[in-house]
Amino acid sequence: MADTEKMIETTKEEAALANDAERTRDCRCYVPRADIRETEEEVLIAVDMPGVDENSVDITLEKDVLTINGTVNTSAPANYSPAYLEYGIGDYQRRFVLSNEIDRNKIEAKVKNGVLSLKLPKAAEAKARKIAVKAA
Repeated sequence: MADTEKMIETTKEEAALANDAERTRDCRCYVPRADIRETEEEVLIAVDMPGVDENSVDITLEKDVLTINGTVNTSAPANYSPAYLEYGIGDYQRRFVLSNEIDRNKIEAKVKNGVLSLKLPKAAEAKARKIAVKAA
């Protein structure tokens, strides 16, 4: 593993409610795990949200906070009664605070096989550039 990469293994964590907030759906809500990578041009975020597709994910950007909400269909098939469950089923919610380096008008999102991919391009002013040195 490279020095610049951090790998953290954690267990599934339930999302905390803000003060005075209540859920409108009767199910658990989890904080999805995310991988964040940065290049000179952009920040890439991959968020694991099994059971979520393009119709059940909602992404909003208000002020500097990017909020991701994913809704999972929790209904069980007919005549289904689980004897044992190792994986809790529920919705997802995650928030990221964006720096001024991100161009908010060019953010892109795609979802495939339960993984939400976000592309956050850097603003032109924030990109690294080479400065030419001239002889005096």
